[in-house]
Amino acid sequence: QLQLVESGGGLVQPGGSLRLSCAATGYTLDNYVMGWFRVAPGKEREGVSCISITGYKTDAADSVKGRFTISRDNAKNTVYLQMNSLKPEDTAVYYCAAQWRPDSSSCRRSEKDYHYWGQGTQVTVSS
Repeated sequence: QLQLVESGGGLVQPGGSLRLSCAATGYTLDNYVMGWFRVAPGKEREGVSCISITGYKTDAADSVKGRFTISRDNAKNTVYLQMNSLKPEDTAVYYCAAQWRPDSSSCRRSEKDYHYWGQGTQVTVSS
């Protein structure tokens, strides 16, 4: 069973940066499309960003484009989300997710496509 563990969350001031990590155990991530999602207080889950198996294709929500960057290191079985220029509206619990797609060359941020989820890490942006 693939298991995902997020880390790197915390409290940061507006304009600051954080890097989230998602470490996988149980299986290698070579054939998994990966995504980051978030749930803000009182809001539905939002697909923040996703990355293809090779890492060549990514997608991001308009709300984070130009500020957040997703990346992966398959050798380390880890996916990252670099978050810069953080805003209070970025406050949320961030989840890492994976979908088995060995034949895919792209990714989608559709929640229903993902089969495996981490427990989440809290990100709070506040002065």
